[in-house]
Amino acid sequence: MIITSEVTKSYGTSCVVDGVSLTLPKGGVTSIIGPNGAGKSTLLSMVSRLMSMDRGTVTIDGLDVSKTSGDVLARRLSILRQDNHMTARLTVEDLVSFGRYPYTKGRLNADDRVHIANAIGYLDLTALSGRFLDELSGGQRQRAFVAMVLCQDTDYVLLDEPLNNLDMKHAMGMMRLLRKAADELGKTVVLVLHDINFASWYSDHIVAMKHGKVAAQGPAKQMIRPDVLSGIYEMDIKVHEIGGQLISVYYG
Repeated sequence: MIITSEVTKSYGTSCVVDGVSLTLPKGGVTSIIGPNGAGKSTLLSMVSRLMSMDRGTVTIDGLDVSKTSGDVLARRLSILRQDNHMTARLTVEDLVSFGRYPYTKGRLNADDRVHIANAIGYLDLTALSGRFLDELSGGQRQRAFVAMVLCQDTDYVLLDEPLNNLDMKHAMGMMRLLRKAADELGKTVVLVLHDINFASWYSDHIVAMKHGKVAAQGPAKQMIRPDVLSGIYEMDIKVHEIGGQLISVYYG
């Protein structure tokens, strides 16, 4: 379970995350949504210790992320950032092998090789394992980065806008893979999303942020409602349902 308590981050006089206290459930998929500048990515960066907090605490299964050693934390939590570009010319297999670094510090053993092969296969990249990243499509490259994160074999997987620069087909494929990882591998997947439809279709729990605070949170069905979403995004949002099943969210 991830618990944040009064987590705060400011830049000068601008408070980007303002005293956020949250309990994120263990297991399943949790999506963090909200308008641009709501503090979503900053919050995720502080949860994963990529960014320091000005105030507050974050614990993961009781471990204080600010005080836990990097080796211990890296075996519990993995993160895929937005800016996941690599300047080195690496193959898919090279990239995915980085996920084993917390365990063997680059000295790969037979067990690591099994984890690497499994992660590559899980993301349907086996045929591309020897290809260089700059030879892949955007969707294939993003799958390779997710394979690296899964290869780290952590209970918690955090992803900051993993659908960026993906077309509809590849975005849907990515969300299906993340849903599958939560269901089949028992991962707790927490991701920042801009697309409300994808959040509604694939999430168990949704956290909505606005102006650096938590505006609302709860099960997807409770959150994907016109009265909730319209207030968060400050615009008229409609939810289309047939027989009680959510079909789409659109703006009108």
